[in-house]
Amino acid sequence: MSGIWLTTAGLLDHAQAQDKVTIFAAASMKNALDAANAEWAKQSGNEATVSYAASSALAKQIEAGAPADLFISADLAWMDYLAKKNLIRSDTRTNLLGNRLVLVAPADKASPVEIKPGFDLAKRLGDEKLAMGAVDSVPAGKYGKAALEKLGVWSSVEAKVAGAESVRAALLLVSRGEAPYGVVYQTDAAADPSVKIVGMFPENTHEPIIYPFAILAESKSPAAADYLKFIRSEKAAPFFENQGFTILK
Repeated sequence: MSGIWLTTAGLLDHAQAQDKVTIFAAASMKNALDAANAEWAKQSGNEATVSYAASSALAKQIEAGAPADLFISADLAWMDYLAKKNLIRSDTRTNLLGNRLVLVAPADKASPVEIKPGFDLAKRLGDEKLAMGAVDSVPAGKYGKAALEKLGVWSSVEAKVAGAESVRAALLLVSRGEAPYGVVYQTDAAADPSVKIVGMFPENTHEPIIYPFAILAESKSPAAADYLKFIRSEKAAPFFENQGFTILK
């Protein structure tokens, strides 16, 4: 009898484990996704656990075999990277969210900056640093570099850039007063009352900021499809809109 009980318990444990969905998500998703996941858990009874980091770092971890069910990238490039390696289920891929690139400053020292061709960012920085995601890998850093190049000011600030491991790490440098300005997403600024948006980058200075979602090829969770369906639903939309994301679909 005890042997049967142990077998049944083992099956129950296995079933419960399969009801968990593990998500690798871009760092800028944290506030909105945490709120959406709490609602999904309440509605479904299932659990969503998230690892937040730069999209580049997460994609490399997935490539190396890290166990996850779903990937949310802050740009198309890193999702394309995994798609080319057949590491996502292409039929589940969807471009769900949009974002804006902004310049932030510590809230107690914020004054408006007109972001236009040749604007005086280097002069404003003086001997201090410009906080950005790493410009060769972190999506927010790549968008930021492209925008500054288009505006003709990159060469004047390149040596002043403090490249951070993620956009949230760049935000933290400004929040702590360790950098007078930072290039982050609008949603990051909304998540931290210690910083204030002082300027918006024109959308024509960089590629559209698009967040693709996809279930990973190696996902074993039967709840992953239901989770993605919820995230794409009207019920989840307010969690993203409240943080400043644009719903694309």
